[in-house]
Amino acid sequence: MSRAILDESHIHPAIRERVAGHQQAIVTEVQSAVAQHAVVVVGMGLNPFPRKARKLLDEAGVAYHYLEYGNYLNKWRERNALKLWTGWPTFPMVFVKGTLVGGANDVQKLIASGELKTLLA
Repeated sequence: MSRAILDESHIHPAIRERVAGHQQAIVTEVQSAVAQHAVVVVGMGLNPFPRKARKLLDEAGVAYHYLEYGNYLNKWRERNALKLWTGWPTFPMVFVKGTLVGGANDVQKLIASGELKTLLA
């Protein structure tokens, strides 16, 4: 997979550190959770899709770690850093064994096909 990311050589040296450290705490927190748990769901309040993903995992008997960052009215800057890091544009972000597998509808497909159990084996 290839997606366009601005090459560091095209970022002025005076701002590289600021770009690299932008909202790094939330990214580090999610990276740590992903390293520690087989399944991680990253969501936000008031959004029905993180709730849907968690319900699907609960019904499938799959344990997960849930991180919630704000809602539509707050913490959007922090959540934006996660979108930039992953390239995934929406919430939830679901990780299985360190791999981003998508959102609620993607989890639903993985469960229906049996692939989620394979990924967790």
